[in-house]
Amino acid sequence: MASLFTELQKLHPTGISADSREDQKGKVFVAYRGVSIDGHKFIDEVIKGGAVAIVGEKKLDHLPVPYYRVADGRLAWAQLVAGWYGNPERHLTLIGVTGTDGKTTTSHLIYEMLKAAKLKVGLVSTVAAYIGADMLETGAHVTSPDPDKLWHFLALAVDRGVKYLVLEVTSHALDQRRYGDLPFEIGVLTNLTHEHLDYHRTWTNYRKSKARLFKQVKYAVLNQDDPSFNYFNTHTTGKITSYTRTKIKVTNPVLAGEYNKSNIGAAESVAKLFHIPQATLDKVIHNFVGVPGRLEEIKIGQTFRAIVDFAHTPNALEKLLTELRSQLAANKQLILVFGCAGRRDAAKRPMMGQIATKLADQVIITAEDPRTESLDEIYQQITQGKGKFIRQDDRQQAINHAVRLAKGGDIVVVAGKGHERSMCFGKTEYPWSDQKAVKQAVTGLLK
Repeated sequence: MASLFTELQKLHPTGISADSREDQKGKVFVAYRGVSIDGHKFIDEVIKGGAVAIVGEKKLDHLPVPYYRVADGRLAWAQLVAGWYGNPERHLTLIGVTGTDGKTTTSHLIYEMLKAAKLKVGLVSTVAAYIGADMLETGAHVTSPDPDKLWHFLALAVDRGVKYLVLEVTSHALDQRRYGDLPFEIGVLTNLTHEHLDYHRTWTNYRKSKARLFKQVKYAVLNQDDPSFNYFNTHTTGKITSYTRTKIKVTNPVLAGEYNKSNIGAAESVAKLFHIPQATLDKVIHNFVGVPGRLEEIKIGQTFRAIVDFAHTPNALEKLLTELRSQLAANKQLILVFGCAGRRDAAKRPMMGQIATKLADQVIITAEDPRTESLDEIYQQITQGKGKFIRQDDRQQAINHAVRLAKGGDIVVVAGKGHERSMCFGKTEYPWSDQKAVKQAVTGLLK
């Protein structure tokens, strides 16, 4: 791909693009077969818009601009963008964190541990990118940015003097080659449970996508407690270090729960590869203020607890509700508000409905990024016509209702959106915050 980039440089392009909606004047356009859209359909349009060359996967003849055929358009996009930014990854030590649940908390813990050790570290997570003194948006519903934005962050990190960069890594991004040939020093696995089978279709495909991260790492940090341990243990080229939650004790309430013990174990294992003293790690864990939307408690004077959490998988919801039940006093209620996203893994919906009615005393189902899918259909799949569910389509009204049900000592938990700042109806993103909605509901109750 280096030779292709060199060839394209002779055309003096103004950029590399894979989005036909962008201004194409002077750019190289990369076409690939996407999940729902084939970029090759827009080649005539981008040439009219001023593209100076096309890179694509199909055999095409007689284009009025140079055409370069590649086997994998997505990979080519990442590699060309890397070259465009001068391959900043060569100047960074990269730590990739993957898994179904726990990626964000684990990534933030690693970031804080390395920062406490005075290492120049940055972070690109589901919540935001932290580069130098700046916190930058990564986009709506985005954990792993597309190559153009990702390499912008990498180049910015190098420009700001960052030496170590922690990246949350998703199965979608690995499968879609968004990371190109990034040379990860360390790969971390939190766990592997049911999620994203709408995209991957089978558990085997999902697992294989996650395993891509571990093919070229120097160190593989694996969860000894997770059933996937043996698989990843045999599907990595890296030196293996494992962790277990059984030896970890936590007093910080922000990190309550067995699942957070696993997140701590993963982060500590990475930190120890950098020879950071245990005393430093203990201090970080003790002072950790948490991650937005992860077991985030809203306190404005109410007599009950109100919590916002990103739990949007069966495993995450079960772990969350199990932990909150253990904190609940006798004869007190656990009240849950949640939904399931439209045009996403439908197979998990009945699983989450069963978990909800099993572990919560009151369950209110509501909208959660329905996109173009019918709420009736989503709710039917969650409830399967069984269980005691309260339906309230308007998420603010659902939260209001949960708050009105709560009495002193109860726990209200709003799950599924966490840190996110928008909600998708149809194809439009509307401003939304579960935290603001909970505050509004509680404030209205206290008036």
